[in-house]
Amino acid sequence: MENITTIFWDWNGTLLDDIQICIDSINIMLKERKKELIMPEIYRKIFTFPVKDYYEKAGFDFTVEDFEKPAIEFIDIYTEKLVSAPLFKNTEEVLDYFKQKYFPQYIISAMEQKSLVKSVNNRNIDNYFQKIIGLNNYYAESKIDRAKQLISEISINPETICLIGDTIHDYQVAKEIGCKCVLVANGHQNHKRLKTVNCLIVDKIKDIIGLF
Repeated sequence: MENITTIFWDWNGTLLDDIQICIDSINIMLKERKKELIMPEIYRKIFTFPVKDYYEKAGFDFTVEDFEKPAIEFIDIYTEKLVSAPLFKNTEEVLDYFKQKYFPQYIISAMEQKSLVKSVNNRNIDNYFQKIIGLNNYYAESKIDRAKQLISEISINPETICLIGDTIHDYQVAKEIGCKCVLVANGHQNHKRLKTVNCLIVDKIKDIIGLF
């Protein structure tokens, strides 16, 4: 990582520990539909992007209802619970580490833009980031285009960027834009799934410090 000078952070599952509230939210919806609830170990096996695929794996049937209905329903429930989601332990220590090294830091997330900014601001860590970039909708689709747009806006060589995330999609984004990637294995996907891609994996966010 000696050539890295800039950090792109994922938000949900990397800096923000929202795994349990995601499980609780989806289970409320599954219970209403009389579907089997999912446990944390199952959730981390099936969660994926786009989230429509994850919903289908969780038991939703989009032949009887449109995807948009549970997608919006989830956001309503999740937003109510979001205030209780903490940052992962040592998150501020790691952010401060990169700040002291004068690494510009950005957030690039599949969360809706206004909700993302509010979520970051409410945890009083917005001062660490040059920009906070989310999507313009609530459907948690690919963030590849937003990442490409950000690189164009800041005119930076992708080879000097490391994207730090918690899902295979983060690796796919990094590969698409041509930057390095590190995945943290205590987020929305388990270690076994992350090992299916050719990427450096750490167990927790504090382990990031030893790499730079």
